Amino acid sequence: MKASVLNRKLHRWGSLIIALPILVIIGTGILLQLKKQIAWVQPPTQSGTTKELALTFDEIIKKVSTISEAEIFGWGDIDRLDVRPSKGMLKVRAKNRWEIQMDTKTGEILQVAYRRSDLIEKLHDGSFFHNNVKLFVFLPAALILLGLWITGLYLFFLPYLAKRRKKQST
Repeated sequence: MKASVLNRKLHRWGSLIIALPILVIIGTGILLQLKKQIAWVQPPTQSGTTKELALTFDEIIKKVSTISEAEIFGWGDIDRLDVRPSKGMLKVRAKNRWEIQMDTKTGEILQVAYRRSDLIEKLHDGSFFHNNVKLFVFLPAALILLGLWITGLYLFFLPYLAKRRKKQST
């Protein structure tokens, strides 16, 4: 079998095998590229009054526990605390993906919003489904895509190489 025929067959079947995982990767990748522009994906970062951090951890937990959507009853319900001194604010991310932004000086709640970017990242790398899906579906799909890219380049340049060889032989 000629290399070009084999390449085309590998291209056809490889494309079919990776279609769904690559569609998920591309779709979520587009959303992640635009996460700062689309508030639905990631809430926009607010700014506080000053760059001073005057809140204690006790004041933070007391304030965020008043937000019913976040379902925070203690530190065990918090996934992450993100302090942005240059913006004068801090973000408290609950384990249920709700994000609370607070002024670092006054403790005023600047914004409460659902954050989808972490979920989209887990979909993007396949870990949302299971670690085995990440390793045995998404990783092979990426490797097959790399192979398709390489063979696609070969198929693209093949006619040019053939013309060059034909000119040299005449």
